[in-house]
Amino acid sequence: MCLAVPVRVTALLPASWIEIDVSGTPGRVSSALIGPVAIGDYVIVRAGFAIARLDASEALSTLALFEEIAVHLREPLDAEQSPLDVT
Repeated sequence: MCLAVPVRVTALLPASWIEIDVSGTPGRVSSALIGPVAIGDYVIVRAGFAIARLDASEALSTLALFEEIAVHLREPLDAEQSPLDVT
């Protein structure tokens, strides 16, 4: 399974390469599949390629949901609750 997280474009590089910020970690990917992007745009990346562009509000909403999930994953399980119980 692949989980795609929105990442922000931080720099434009030659030959359709862009620099991105992945939760504070820089990276480089190709934007050749989606065309021109601008610094500050949010994109979805898969296998080293930006595959979709997101508007900022959608990207920030998605990132907030991932953070909420991460907070819950750091919480200890209630001893009475089975790890598979989703109620």
